[in-house]
Amino acid sequence: MQDWLKGFHGTNQAFPATEIAVKAAVALALGMLVGLEREWSNKDIGVRTFAMTALLGLLGALLGTPLLMLSGVAVLILIVFANLRGLQAARKLEATTSVALVIIFLLGVLVGQGHLFTPVACSILVAMLLSLKPQLRAFAGGLSQQEVRSALLLALLGFVIWPLLPNRFIDPWQLLQPSEAWITVVVIACLGFLNYVLLRVYGSKGIYITAILGGLVNSTATVAELVSTLSGTDLVELIIPVVLLSSVSMFARNLLILAIFAHGAVRTAALPLISMGLVAAYWIYRGRNKAAMVERDVSLNLGSPVSIKKVSSFAILFLVLQIIATLGQRLIGNAGFQIVSVLGGLFSSASTTAAAANMAMHGKVTSAQAGNAVVLTSIASALINLPIVSRRPNASQAMRELILS
Repeated sequence: MQDWLKGFHGTNQAFPATEIAVKAAVALALGMLVGLEREWSNKDIGVRTFAMTALLGLLGALLGTPLLMLSGVAVLILIVFANLRGLQAARKLEATTSVALVIIFLLGVLVGQGHLFTPVACSILVAMLLSLKPQLRAFAGGLSQQEVRSALLLALLGFVIWPLLPNRFIDPWQLLQPSEAWITVVVIACLGFLNYVLLRVYGSKGIYITAILGGLVNSTATVAELVSTLSGTDLVELIIPVVLLSSVSMFARNLLILAIFAHGAVRTAALPLISMGLVAAYWIYRGRNKAAMVERDVSLNLGSPVSIKKVSSFAILFLVLQIIATLGQRLIGNAGFQIVSVLGGLFSSASTTAAAANMAMHGKVTSAQAGNAVVLTSIASALINLPIVSRRPNASQAMRELILS
């Protein structure tokens, strides 16, 4: 049998059977994954074509550059005929299917070259993008010009401005390092934009979800608007859970910021913040019968997710807090740093948390000191909601219960 196989192969080197079998199975699976989605979408180019295109890419990679180029030309010819047919039948191009077919061919080539993670990950992403067409179209259609500008501004902050900033202290007192500070500003802006997107997608599902997601963006603004909305209606009983849920979201956001920039401080801050969150959850659960789960659409007007005004305000406040906290730490010690953290929480707990985490990251304060500062600023930010509630009519009972909670 071995002699027969040697005679069959002749002077050509045989491909390893097990290796080829695995590569062919992977390429076939990737093509079928995307092809099935196209089949479900009632496209002419479906699961069999996509699977064979992936195998064609695999064979092209195995047989060398000339045949690989010839295979690529064959795929392009197939795409041209498919689009001509689409123009004749429905007067539209099959642009998405054509791009997907080219990608599957290239992923088959990668499999033939011995890659695994890249083709598998890319095929899953392609299938997701294809299957999410209705959701993506609805989301894109609902975007405002302001939101598009916010996304572009975020890209400008991260990829254009940051590389231009000096990565060194620019003052003799070693208080301001622009590049390091700007990283923090960009990360917080990204978190704010992500939270805004979540609020945009899910925030209209109900008051409770709005309170949670709004608290991630800006807990004080969320509480102010929701309390204003509820205090003049028969839903006054929802004020307490709304305020508590927004505060819990703020605790979670601050803990996340701390984990990103100074993960060592999480050990100090996690237990107090989680404990406060559990206490708030208990009071929400306790009043579940009195405050029924009313699903009413609520629209929060929190402004642009990323704007020059917001970024500038955050950056200035962040830098001021960091400078004052650093000076307080140098002149008074830990007490000065903690006092600044409490006062900062009355204005912006996110800025104060970022400043504390940044100082811990550079060794200006210990992880424990930064963790304690985040706990104090979170408490101060939660307490600032009390005057907001007290100013609303018909909210006196809610005010008393909120103080007790």
